[in-house]
Amino acid sequence: MKIQRGDTVKVISGEDRSDQPRRVLQVLDGGKKLLIEGVNRVYKHVRRGHPKSPQGGRLHLEMPINSSKVVLVCSSCNRGVRVGYRYSDDGSKERFCKACGTTISKISPPRKQYAK
Repeated sequence: MKIQRGDTVKVISGEDRSDQPRRVLQVLDGGKKLLIEGVNRVYKHVRRGHPKSPQGGRLHLEMPINSSKVVLVCSSCNRGVRVGYRYSDDGSKERFCKACGTTISKISPPRKQYAK
């Protein structure tokens, strides 16, 4: 799963395509679907007595989109980039930007067998 919750992404295809970076709210289906802030908004009609809307009506919700329609935005490059995995010198696994090589985030704690 190359995109995680809290990452900044850019939608590259579909109805909500734009150059504006958005934040990932939730990762679903093992990384295949993403819930992104302000993207793929729909109306859901609810009956009276629903916990979110006791008076009933229409809720404006964000629905998941496929993860292939987004690209991660690197904070140092400030553009959409591909993501790779590597082990750092101390043996911890990290995600990195394939364009500039900077570390995006740590994934696992340091392990002796992968230390250099």
